[in-house]
Amino acid sequence: VILPPTLKSYHTIPCPFPTEINWDQQIPLPKLSPFHAKIAVALVALLCFINSYDGDFVFDDSEAIINNKDLIPSTPLNNIWRNDFWGSNLSSNNSHKSYRPLTVLTFRLNYLIAGGLHPVGFHVLNIGLHSLISALMIDMFSVLIGGLAYDGNGNRLNHAPKASLLAGLLFAAHPVHTESVAGIVGRADLLCALFFQLSFLTYCKAFRGGRFCILLLCAAAMLCKEQGITVLVGVSERVRTGLLIRLALLAMGGASMLYARWRIMGTGPPAFTEVDNPASFADNVFLRVINYNYYYSLNAWVLLCPWWLCFDWSMGCVPLIKSAFDWRTAWLLLLWCFLIGLISQALCSQDSQRRRTLTLGLVLLVVPFLPACNIFFRVGFVIAERVLYLSSAGYCLLLAYGLLRASLLALLCVYVARCALRSHQWRSEQSLFTSALSVCPLNAKVHYNVGKNLADRGNTSAAIKYYREAVRLHPTYVHAMNNLGNILKERNELVEAEELLAKAVLVQPDFAAAWMNLGIVQNSLKKFKEAEQSYWNAIQFRKKYPDCYYNLGRLYADLNRHLDALNAWRNATVLKPDHSLAWNNMVILLDNTGNLAQAEAIGREALKLLPNDHTIMFSLANVLGKLQKYKESEGFFLQALRINPNAASCHGNLAVLYHRWGKLELAKKHYELSLKLDPVAPGTRDNYNMLRRKLDQLYRTTPP
Repeated sequence: VILPPTLKSYHTIPCPFPTEINWDQQIPLPKLSPFHAKIAVALVALLCFINSYDGDFVFDDSEAIINNKDLIPSTPLNNIWRNDFWGSNLSSNNSHKSYRPLTVLTFRLNYLIAGGLHPVGFHVLNIGLHSLISALMIDMFSVLIGGLAYDGNGNRLNHAPKASLLAGLLFAAHPVHTESVAGIVGRADLLCALFFQLSFLTYCKAFRGGRFCILLLCAAAMLCKEQGITVLVGVSERVRTGLLIRLALLAMGGASMLYARWRIMGTGPPAFTEVDNPASFADNVFLRVINYNYYYSLNAWVLLCPWWLCFDWSMGCVPLIKSAFDWRTAWLLLLWCFLIGLISQALCSQDSQRRRTLTLGLVLLVVPFLPACNIFFRVGFVIAERVLYLSSAGYCLLLAYGLLRASLLALLCVYVARCALRSHQWRSEQSLFTSALSVCPLNAKVHYNVGKNLADRGNTSAAIKYYREAVRLHPTYVHAMNNLGNILKERNELVEAEELLAKAVLVQPDFAAAWMNLGIVQNSLKKFKEAEQSYWNAIQFRKKYPDCYYNLGRLYADLNRHLDALNAWRNATVLKPDHSLAWNNMVILLDNTGNLAQAEAIGREALKLLPNDHTIMFSLANVLGKLQKYKESEGFFLQALRINPNAASCHGNLAVLYHRWGKLELAKKHYELSLKLDPVAPGTRDNYNMLRRKLDQLYRTTPP
């Protein structure tokens, strides 16, 4: 057939339906150009989450970012290829085996650009990524709904402009994305989704002569988050007759990536505990299957009704189903009835457009969720909203197809409002943790985190209440026992603190921090032998534990075992060269025992490592004063006061130095400054009165 020269020819990938999508015309949205549609979707995404841009580091951000040494420029860059997402070596038994080096690399770039750990840059990049992903969803949805078609100039045609816009808007504004966007560690899901999209769109271009860049993009997605491998399953749905070689190559590439990932992980899955995923520890296979399916129904409910959101769903938030007669089994039956209905329509409907939309929507909904479904391996969570980021695209596609048109604007408005509220809750740990109390009141971890946040802000009285509730809900919650024991120790409620810490180490014998804290309490109770054993137990389970060596040194100092104390503090400084307290205690102990020359040497060694530590300057100045090195002593006192000008003890001891040195007017000045800062400073008033009497005598004997 020869077309008239005034018409453009079209190159279309075969589709089992007409090029026009009938239901697209029924959607009450304007028909925008591809560029304007993407701008509109990106702006909606920005509107939903912009109020989280100046939020803090919250929840998992502490471990993945604040405490992750792989972000620091001084750490070798190749460490990110050997360590997991949290900065632990992949070969360690404590590693979660989450290998996401490209995500960690973006965190490191944020750190470099901002010159430190400033959360604004991290949040802004997350919001920008979500806006970009939402805009690219227009292209994905247009292919999934309307198929691949190109005009004579090679430009791809969108046969479903309104439907793809609607699905893109729903995706941009879905509240379940808040954890991935407002929580910085959600960067892994965002980057994985971005490379997933690029892989899919690159594969679509491969129909027109492209090559297999898809494998590189898929590998990049997998290096951002493990879920990225599922893109190969998704694009395989587009393989048709005559493209089996392409499918075989994709399968081989995917198998190679999985094998490489398995080798990197150490050929063994991470070890999770019952509190992380209680269903996987159920008594029998039947109960495990029932509970897994109940988890699936809860994930579906979170997508359908994203008002019930929580930062953590473990530790009793979702009680186990222990019988087939539990009323909650109705939810999983309802889920499967609904899914079977959709699958039957996708397979058997006479409408080819319906078959295509439902099939691809279900694939996009289910396939990215597969790594989190406990089928292939045990996962470390009950429900995690972040793993629904990609799956929600399939849900939004199905929703756009089945949505009652009159409810469109209302639903979008509800989504935007809920996003704004939820992203505001993610701005700080206080609001995030408190918001979970109404969603998961039985979750011990929620009460623990509320208590920890209160304790960090100095409200220990309120923190005790939440720690006690966490222990009540989960009687073997060792971290709650440890933190509660520490607070009671500070309040001098030593007997109960000892009981809690002793129970914590009984439940978890390798809990090094609890052993150390138990030793501190036993030391305060004068149970010196038990305290020493507790400290050594802590060191046994954590070989490099400088704080424990420091506390062990304090115990030996109390027992007048001076050499043992010095050895313990020296071990602390070897393990942690900037351990100021250990250095300072060595100087003070040597000073008090008359070893002034050794005290001076230790003080000078410490200041080489900690040149701005005013406490070490103060201790060294005291030693130099006793050695009658007045000029050097004066220099260290004055330097310490420049750093900490309101230190009454420093003014008082400098006054004593001047008093001995014969600089009486300077001594008088610093005595008065010391008494002004601390009127009851021991000895200072007596020294000042002694100086005044001496000055009075001098004034009386000095001729006018």
